[in-house]
Amino acid sequence: MDQPASIADPPGVRAGRTRRRDGLTIPVLAFGGILMAVMQTVVVPLLPDLPRLTGASAGAVSWMVTATLLSGAVLTPVLGRAGDMYGKRRVLTAALALMTVGSVMCALSSDIGVLIAARALQGAAASVVPLSISILRDELPPERRGSAVAFMSSTVGIGAALGLPLAALVVQYADWHTMFWLTSALGALGVTAVWWAVKESPVREPGRFDVLGALGLAAGLVCLLLAVSQGGQWGWGSPRIGGLFLGAVVVLALWWRQQLRAERPLVDLRLVTRPRVGLSHVAALLTGFAFYANTLVTAQLVQAPKATGYGLGLSIVATGLCLLPGGVIMLLFSPVSARISAARGPRITLALGAAVIACGYAVRIADSRDLWMIILGAAVVATGTTLAYSALPTLILRAVPAGQTASANGVNVLMRTIGQATSSAAVAAVLVHHSSLVGGAPVPALHGYLLAFAMAGTVALAACAAALSIPGDAASGGTRRARGRTRGARDEALEGA
Repeated sequence: MDQPASIADPPGVRAGRTRRRDGLTIPVLAFGGILMAVMQTVVVPLLPDLPRLTGASAGAVSWMVTATLLSGAVLTPVLGRAGDMYGKRRVLTAALALMTVGSVMCALSSDIGVLIAARALQGAAASVVPLSISILRDELPPERRGSAVAFMSSTVGIGAALGLPLAALVVQYADWHTMFWLTSALGALGVTAVWWAVKESPVREPGRFDVLGALGLAAGLVCLLLAVSQGGQWGWGSPRIGGLFLGAVVVLALWWRQQLRAERPLVDLRLVTRPRVGLSHVAALLTGFAFYANTLVTAQLVQAPKATGYGLGLSIVATGLCLLPGGVIMLLFSPVSARISAARGPRITLALGAAVIACGYAVRIADSRDLWMIILGAAVVATGTTLAYSALPTLILRAVPAGQTASANGVNVLMRTIGQATSSAAVAAVLVHHSSLVGGAPVPALHGYLLAFAMAGTVALAACAAALSIPGDAASGGTRRARGRTRGARDEALEGA
C-alpha cells in the first residue's frame, strides 16, 4: 500500500537528504580519526596518579599504555583485511564500538585488571584511519580524493594535540572517571554518525579469512612489541627480553612462509615486496620514529623542574597547551600537502616532510631553553609530520589494487606503530643513560634531550632518503604528460589560427 503524501517523502526531499549525508562523509570519518587519537592520549596525564587511584604498582599501570599499543598493532592489519572482505563501514563501526565499550569499562571500574582489558579493547580503534582512507578512495571522485585523504591522515596529530590538554583539564578539576564518561559519549556519537552518514563501500576482496595468518601475525607482533616496550623496565639483556626477540624472529619467519603459501593471505607479501609499496612501509616506520620523539621529549622537557637549569616546571595543562599549536598546524597544512602531492607526486611530499622534520630537530638542538623556541621547534616538526603522514596513504592508494586498500594501509599504519614503539624505547634509554640527581631524584640532563633530538633528526633524514628511493609516481607523471600534450595541442591550435 502506498504511503500517504503527508508521510512519504517526495523524490526531491529524499535526494536532498542523500546529498546531505554524502556531504557529511568526510567530517564524520575525520571525527572518528580525531576521536581515536584522543582515546589513545587521554590516559597519559593519569599515569602518575593511577598507582594511588587503583592501588596497583607503577609497572602494572604502565600496561594501560602497552595493552593499547599491542592490540592496536595486531588488530590494525587484521581489521583492514576484514574490511576489504566484509565491508569497510561495517568493520569501522565495529572498531569504534569496541573503543566505546572499552571507555565505558574504564568509566565504571577502578580495578587495574579491568582497566588494562578495557584499554586493549580500545586498541581496535587504531584501524579507524586506514579503513576511513579506503572508504574515501572508494566513494570520492579523484579530484576530491587527495585533499580528503590528506585531511584524514592529519586527524591523528590533531586528536593527539587535543587529547592531552583536554584530559589534563578534566583530571585537574573533576573525578578521573568523568573523562572516560565523556569519551564514551563521544564514542557513541561517532558510532551513530558513521552508521548514518557513511555508505557501505561496494568494493570487496572475496575469499576466506586467513585465521592462521592472523594468529601468527598476532603472536609475532606481541613478542616484538612487548620486547621493545618493556626492555627498559625488564632490562635489555634479561632472558625474558632475549626470549621475546628470538620468539618474534622465529614466529614471524614462519608466518612469512605461511603467507607466501596461502591462497588468500592476510597480507599480500608479494605486493609488499614491490619497491613502491615496501619502501613506503620503510618510510612509514622511520617517520613514525622521528615524529614520536617530538611529543615524548617536549612533554618531559617543559615539565622538568627549574632546578635543572633548563626546565620550565610547567604543569600538565600548560604542557598540553604547548603541544596544541602542532595540532592546529596539522589541520591547516593538510590541504597544502594534498596540493604538493597533486603537483609533484606523493613521494616528493613525503621526502619534503621528512626533511622538514629534520629541520625542526635542528631548531630544537639550537635552543631548548626558551619556551618560544621549544614551541617553534615542535611546530616545525609537526609541519613536516603533516606533509609526510598525508603523503603515505596516497602512495599506498596509487600502488595497490582497490580491493586491498584497507589491508595495505593497515600494514602502513602498523609500521608507523612499530616506529613509535621503537622511538619510545630509544628515547627512554637515552634519557635514562644521561641523567643526574636533582633534589635527590634522577632527572634527564639537557645533553640527553639534545642527543634524543639528534637521533630523531638522523632517522628523519633516513626517511627522506627512503622516500626519494621510491620509484617515480607513474600516476602523477602521466598526469603531467597529459597536461603537456594538452598545452602542446592548444599551442598548435593557436599557431594555426
